[in-house]
Amino acid sequence: MRRNETMLVDFYEFTMANGYFNSPFKDKVVYFDLFFRSLPDKGGYAIFAGLESIVEFIENMSFSEEDLTYLKNRNLFSDDFIEYLRNFQFTGDIYSVKEGSIIFPNEPVMTVRANIVEAQLLETFILLVFNHQSLIATKASRIKHAAKGRVVLEMGARRAHGVSSANVGSRAAYIAGVDATSNTLADRLYGVPAAGTMAHSWVQLFENEVDAFRHYAKVYPNNATLLVDTYNTLKSGVPNAIKVIKEDLVPKGITNFAIRIDSGDLTYLSKQARKMLDEAGLTTCKIVVSNALDENLIKALLDQGAPIDIFGVGERLITAKSDPVFGGVYKLVAIEEDGQVIPKIKISDNPAKITTPHFKKLYRIYDKDTGKAKADLISVYDEVFSEEKPLTIFDPEHTWKTQTFTNYTIRDMKEQIFKGGKRIVDLPTLEEIRAYTKEEIGRLWDEMLRFEHPHKYYVDLSEKLWTTKLNLIKEMKQQANEEK
Repeated sequence: MRRNETMLVDFYEFTMANGYFNSPFKDKVVYFDLFFRSLPDKGGYAIFAGLESIVEFIENMSFSEEDLTYLKNRNLFSDDFIEYLRNFQFTGDIYSVKEGSIIFPNEPVMTVRANIVEAQLLETFILLVFNHQSLIATKASRIKHAAKGRVVLEMGARRAHGVSSANVGSRAAYIAGVDATSNTLADRLYGVPAAGTMAHSWVQLFENEVDAFRHYAKVYPNNATLLVDTYNTLKSGVPNAIKVIKEDLVPKGITNFAIRIDSGDLTYLSKQARKMLDEAGLTTCKIVVSNALDENLIKALLDQGAPIDIFGVGERLITAKSDPVFGGVYKLVAIEEDGQVIPKIKISDNPAKITTPHFKKLYRIYDKDTGKAKADLISVYDEVFSEEKPLTIFDPEHTWKTQTFTNYTIRDMKEQIFKGGKRIVDLPTLEEIRAYTKEEIGRLWDEMLRFEHPHKYYVDLSEKLWTTKLNLIKEMKQQANEEK
């Protein structure tokens, strides 16, 4: 059976789409926002990843005859709806922040404007891409920050939740600053640099450790990273690595070599190994470590003075083990009536689940002197702000908390990606996205990068949007009371 990703749709989207199609709402233009509610690991920021995957999906949406036969055999869908899917093509508009952007909870990261049938059928794929790739990018950024400029290798393919997760996970991690991946296919697909040397099986296969190291150094003299913990790290692994490096590599003028430790007390072993290497005159020999690492363990190792140069991070990155759910949602926020945008709201007993209505813009405010991001402002789509005038924002929950900016710059974070179903912008290269992410992280205050109790970054609503939301809440509550 041929796999068609267009069929990666929660079934209720088909039932709703069929119902819409066979109702007066068939051509109703609606607005859906993509956003998330909380930051993973109680961090200070998140990174948006996956836009390229979403764009490619939308541009290639189509239903095969096998797909249509499957749906028809469910005996739930009208013949007209099946025929509509046979010729399906996205015709709407999409607005999005750039891939690699820093994002915060409850911001409209992406807005889909389309007829209700089209908008509904995009939901599952957009969410799964957004939730997974943004989660991995955010985790990778934390890990890279913990490494304090040292090289970080993503090595999690064998522990990933499936083939796609391994591949796009490598890409997302690279966007966030990870230096390379163990996943060769990710290099072939996306250009994420692939790297790797040997496993314990290499050492085990040879009659002794010295022969294993010597043969590897002979085959790969300019990329010799010797795995020293197969038998005994300090009593045999490191001494044998020193022997081979001094006898086989140094005489050739080679200075690029390393040892890798994959088990044990990494702080103690790396300190002892560094001492042994330096005493042997191999001060340029790098120390690579791996073994269930994450940002907290890396921070602890470096805080303890572990002389580690390169970190290999696997399962805890590619699965975001400590907080594996990003929590992105896709909600209806407005409809069009006679060319007018009519805001819509979802009410909940849980205040965190009350949506912010309307077709919206997302602005980022920067300090003009430092270039650092100060706050984000969500406004109604037709609001414009001038840097020539003071700008006062207020906390949507605690409205008495205000801040006025006078020396600032303001940037519209979203751009239109699709217009009338056609992509109207060129997608950036992976290296361009990676560079943009690095620049964006550099514009955050150091206090926001802390792992514990990071500085809260404010995302405020314009007065017009806040008033609209408040009035809709009152209207919906009054309507509910009248219906009792």
